[in-house]
Amino acid sequence: MEQPYVLRSDEGGVATLTLNRGERFNPLSEEMMAALQAAFKDIAQDEGVRVVVLAAAGKAFCAGHDLKQMVQTPEAEYYKTLFQQCSKLMLQVQQLPQPVIARVQGVATAAGCQLVAMCDLAVAAVEARFAVSGVNVGLFCSTPAVALSRNVPRKQAMEMLLTGDFIDAQTALQRGLVNRVVAAEELDVEVARLVASILAKPAVAIAMGKQLFYKQLEMGITAGYQLAGQTMACNMMEETAQEGVQAFVEKRAPGWKKI
Repeated sequence: MEQPYVLRSDEGGVATLTLNRGERFNPLSEEMMAALQAAFKDIAQDEGVRVVVLAAAGKAFCAGHDLKQMVQTPEAEYYKTLFQQCSKLMLQVQQLPQPVIARVQGVATAAGCQLVAMCDLAVAAVEARFAVSGVNVGLFCSTPAVALSRNVPRKQAMEMLLTGDFIDAQTALQRGLVNRVVAAEELDVEVARLVASILAKPAVAIAMGKQLFYKQLEMGITAGYQLAGQTMACNMMEETAQEGVQAFVEKRAPGWKKI
């Protein structure tokens, strides 16, 4: 019986999705993308999930698109459909109400690097490496460039895209592609620290804030402030914000667990 492409485990408000083709470096095949899309769709509707951790089996995080699968159907319409599917998957990550943390234990290349860039947060093992290496086989990483250029300064993103060269985890940290770099044995502990900090905050504020954050990035500054003001007004009307502010004024811990 074929193993699932993506494994899901839930504990304490955290859904962990694990790419489960470690022996092949977890390529984003049609099947892998479909499995991830289905998992994200379920999670988006699951109020019990507060945080998503995206992990991977094996030595690599994700090697990008499944090139062996891609060359089997050399047709323009097939490729358009494939890359549209991938783009929809990437946007799902951003559109989830829950924060998504990439747990990067190994190499993330091309669309795999794109997946890391699309996650809200990323924690990498010191051994992890990153590249948008499609240019090495004559295929410029155009879709990964969309995510990469929204994380990494322009000239550094272009250097990665034009050369296909790898950067190490510390360089990825310096450039803003990941949030934290730790020893491999500390990876789960560091992810758990981030998760715990997020779980301590009200879900409604996190969801509203995440949605606003990405929307305002694509706007001019005036429109961004207008949307942000509207979002804060709506947020302030929420019971959790009322309780939080009142608790601050009264110098006590907020009673969010009762709300």
